[in-house]
Amino acid sequence: MSKVKITLVKSGIDRPERQKRTLVALGLTKMNRSVEVEATPQIKGMIHKVQHLVETKEI
Repeated sequence: MSKVKITLVKSGIDRPERQKRTLVALGLTKMNRSVEVEATPQIKGMIHKVQHLVETKEI
């Protein structure tokens, strides 16, 4: 399975609680921080829900 690098580029402040929890579940807590995770269908679904707040890059 491939990995994905996810970077938080927009703040989760003033967003719905569901999107805030999705960011925390992805491991994104601060601006411009990046995490590398396995590209499972569950992770891809979470990325899709907050795609307007993050940048992704296949590794």
